[in-house]
Amino acid sequence: MTTPATDALPELDEVLSGSAVVSVPLTTRFRGVEHREAVLLRGPAGWSEFSPFAEYGDAEAATWLAAALDFGWRDSGAAVLRRSIPVNATLPAVAPDRIEAVLARYDGCRTVKIKVAERGQTLADDVERVRETRRLIGAEGRIRLDANGAWNLDEAEHAVRELEQFDLEYVEQPCASVEELAELRRRIHRIDVLVAADESVRKAADPLAVARAGAADVLVIKAAPLGGVDRALAIVEAAGLPAVVSSALDTSVGLAMGAALAARLPALEFDCGLGTGALLADDVAVAPVVPVTGAIGTGRATVDEDALRRLAAPDERAQWWRARLERCYALLAAPPA
Repeated sequence: MTTPATDALPELDEVLSGSAVVSVPLTTRFRGVEHREAVLLRGPAGWSEFSPFAEYGDAEAATWLAAALDFGWRDSGAAVLRRSIPVNATLPAVAPDRIEAVLARYDGCRTVKIKVAERGQTLADDVERVRETRRLIGAEGRIRLDANGAWNLDEAEHAVRELEQFDLEYVEQPCASVEELAELRRRIHRIDVLVAADESVRKAADPLAVARAGAADVLVIKAAPLGGVDRALAIVEAAGLPAVVSSALDTSVGLAMGAALAARLPALEFDCGLGTGALLADDVAVAPVVPVTGAIGTGRATVDEDALRRLAAPDERAQWWRARLERCYALLAAPPA
């Protein structure tokens, strides 16, 4: 992926001097963790966030750092075209009797994205979770599923046929490979369920391959994994497909970068996945970025200095994150091979 040129990078000492490592508790266990860790960076354009998941290697994480430096040191969100971004609720793999309590945190959201195919869960579990969600949000609510590439082709086809009775908007990354996505679209073309691609865009060496292969109806894009707002916009334009801007369980600082991306898209045909601030039990911002009447605003987050102290990560974790940031910075600063 394209990363900033060496001479465009701020000095490493400048980046580290304005950094703070935080550990934010979650309301619900998500992706196997109960706290979301992030490095917040204070740049001349405002606060930014570096928070690739811990299991990602340095080469992948370096793209997240490129996005953070771009957002914190260059005002890529200046040309705001929208002031309000409609967002969906995100439902982890919780028991049916907990669904209503989770959805209550998402004020006014008309769309729910449900995590399916989670480890330890069966298709029957997913059916019951989707069934209960549909009952709670009514016929006018919208439901989309996210399998994170966990199904093989036959499992995905069977699951979609089993779940399409609940009037699905789309299923996100049902299979891992572009070839499987393309074949799944062929198999379910008579069913009114769209296929969206997430990992096949943000984790791919060629993020446009999924569009060229006709393997998706919708792109799910995230600013940080794609190298920043401008890079993500270029991918959407080249792909020629509708896009849903989503988050990676960011703090309000990272969500503000997602909102800047969504604000600049030429069209928003679907609600964005930027409501995940509702899954945080605390936040770093003076005004947390959470859904209000189904939408979030645009503009940079103002960090609460008291929150930085309250949510400061333990020293061992802070050192781990700073060492990771330094390694990723070195990759960005290295001359092209």
